[in-house]
Amino acid sequence: MAVNATERKTEEKIPIYPLLLINFIGTMGISLVLPFLIFLVERFGGNAIIYGVIVSMYPAFQLIGAPLLGKMSDRSGRKKILFISQLGTLFSWIIFFIALLIPVIALKDIDSKIIGSFVITVPLIMLFIARGLDGLTGGNVSVSNAYIADITDDKDRSSNYGKMAVSTNLGFIMGPAIAGILSTTIYGEVLPVLAAILISIAGTVLIAYYLPESRQYIQDESIPGKLTSISCRTVEDKDLSPLQKQKLADIMNIRHIPYIFFIYFLIFLAFNSFYVAFPVHAANKLEWTIAELGLFFSFLSIMLVLVEGPVLTKISKKVPDTYLIIAGSFILATSFIFLVSTETRMAYVAAVLFALGNGLMWPSLQSILSKLAGKEKQGLVHGISGSFMSLASILGLVGGGIAYELMGAKAFFVPVIIIYIVFVLSLRIRSFDKK
Repeated sequence: MAVNATERKTEEKIPIYPLLLINFIGTMGISLVLPFLIFLVERFGGNAIIYGVIVSMYPAFQLIGAPLLGKMSDRSGRKKILFISQLGTLFSWIIFFIALLIPVIALKDIDSKIIGSFVITVPLIMLFIARGLDGLTGGNVSVSNAYIADITDDKDRSSNYGKMAVSTNLGFIMGPAIAGILSTTIYGEVLPVLAAILISIAGTVLIAYYLPESRQYIQDESIPGKLTSISCRTVEDKDLSPLQKQKLADIMNIRHIPYIFFIYFLIFLAFNSFYVAFPVHAANKLEWTIAELGLFFSFLSIMLVLVEGPVLTKISKKVPDTYLIIAGSFILATSFIFLVSTETRMAYVAAVLFALGNGLMWPSLQSILSKLAGKEKQGLVHGISGSFMSLASILGLVGGGIAYELMGAKAFFVPVIIIYIVFVLSLRIRSFDKK
């Protein structure tokens, strides 16, 4: 087996900034819909539960797509899969835009003591389709995580995952802010969705022309013309075909990986319970407008950027990942308690604590997972972790909508309990991280 001279550039360091810019643009497009989606669902005939179900369509279909795209990125390269994911996002926004233009035609009235009263309409079905398509091609998160692992040394891994989180949260700052401003015009939600389409086009162009591939290719002499992809930092003259045969059982046999996957599951269960309940809470109990909800999400993202940027970069050099996970999970669990109040100021106190806790915990947990995965299985491991996150998101989004419909603001005690469990479980990470 021979390595092409033009391909083998193992010492060349691939910059992370193109990926950060692409992630920022993608997140900004996604977050544009956050402030007004609940208002849109209610106008189309839905309630809190329907809102949760529509939002859950993305992780439900991502549960199918993420592991496949993650494995394909190990074999075919990260760039190609990221491009496919971005195209899926673009087409989903076009469908979403069509839903805004068609008449609100009622198909069936539902009146239930358990799931409440709502109307199934044509635009609601279009929203279901749009979110499902975006989820099916939504392997961008897991593939991006694997991309970072490809180009990053162990000593910089936590810091680079923090930078990735910063780019995500910068997108969450701009997206809701733009949506809040554009939605106040006479065109309502049309302009924000058009902006999301344009942003998705920009992301597609960036991936096609400006994102370098993070994996090298070696020539397999046993099969003329066949190229096998391997990490740009682990180029060796050996056959990596067994990597293409990895299955879920193989990954689950890696020591401590199932434990981290379980923690991932609980975190996303809590997150999505919050993310589906809070917009409903803000619209109905706090009586916020679209602009006020957009301002809140922008503020939350600004706090996250501050924590995951300068704060985490400085602290991660002195404090081990495990201690950041422990401290962050405790603070995060406490933040949800303040959301039970119907006062606006308590919501902003919760936002500050949420940013501090999540900003310390999440990048550090991603760093631990990438270390356990090893260099040759990053794509598949992150793809499977995406499946656990998707499953938790489905349960959290649907369960959070039901919980808020039945319990009101007391539904925020659900993520409180879940994240305190994560805090207890994270104490054990210290032992196997040292090993």
